[in-house]
Amino acid sequence: YIFRVIARVIDAYSEINKCLKLLKQFKLCFGSMGNLIKVLTRDIDNNGGNFFLDFENAQPSQSETAVWEKVNQVLTEARVILDDLQAYRGAGEEIRQAIQSPGVEGVQEKAWSAVVPLVAKLKTFYEFSQKLESSLRCLLDVLTTSASTPTQHLEQKQALARQFAHIMHFTLRFDELKMTNPAIQNDFSYYRRTISRMRINNLSADAGNEVNNELANRMSLFYASATPMLKTLSDATSKFVSDNPDVPIENTTDCLSTMASVCKVMLETPEYRSRFASEETVLFCLRVMVGVIILYDHVHPAGAFVKTSNIDMKGCIRVLKEQPPSSVEGLLNALRYTTKHLNDEATSKQIKNMLQPN
Repeated sequence: YIFRVIARVIDAYSEINKCLKLLKQFKLCFGSMGNLIKVLTRDIDNNGGNFFLDFENAQPSQSETAVWEKVNQVLTEARVILDDLQAYRGAGEEIRQAIQSPGVEGVQEKAWSAVVPLVAKLKTFYEFSQKLESSLRCLLDVLTTSASTPTQHLEQKQALARQFAHIMHFTLRFDELKMTNPAIQNDFSYYRRTISRMRINNLSADAGNEVNNELANRMSLFYASATPMLKTLSDATSKFVSDNPDVPIENTTDCLSTMASVCKVMLETPEYRSRFASEETVLFCLRVMVGVIILYDHVHPAGAFVKTSNIDMKGCIRVLKEQPPSSVEGLLNALRYTTKHLNDEATSKQIKNMLQPN
């Protein structure tokens, strides 16, 4: 009898091993599909973030093509915008000379000639923020307004999820560049002062005046923000929620929290991280993660830092701090200074301490 029991245990053990091998083979087979891969043998954070999202290669299906092409035009322009912003040097020297020599007409004309084309660029940047806002709302409409779960949306609309990520990446990169370039606000302030003086003195300000007073006011508000693109998208996401009362707010916040979790898991899991063809994808993931956390914090009534949040904030901060400090300090500052609920009483002391500057 004992031998029969032992034999049955051995048979059962053998069957379990076979099942485990089949499960492992299935996982490997499923993983070879690239794009968006569900982790079948691991429960990570219990928040829907157990995916590998192919930020490098996901391509649109036929049902995604119309929206994808519309957003892709904006993302193509985004690359030009970043190049122009990176090359922006400002007219600091010309403005300084003009301020020091207010009565010398030639010096004033030289400063004005230097500033006008720069303000035209600043106008282009501002107008692009409106295009980006429109693209974000377009993607949110597709990714949140149906009966599908955030997980299903990401699985079924991988290329659109990738575009959403590219918008977040652009936004964080634009704001990083803007924050380190004080010439932007200095140039625009000088422009507005000069226009105002011309009007007071009844001089023609038409030459190069592409920015009327109403537009100048809107641009001033835009550039006054430390992170203008992020503020634009935060406001747009909040407005999207308020404009669509028939869509539960959870549809939007769950989409954002799932994206944050996806990025965190890919960054902290060596087998996933090894799939990145480029090291640049690491920084891409970090920017996307921080961007969607900030959006979530602005849209969700309780924010991203409470214990009940669907985002593992401690895990996300930990992942950031594991990277070279020079590459993530701007992202940590974005969490410190552009979130809405970090300093709430409901935020744990541990999270606040983790985000304290060194």
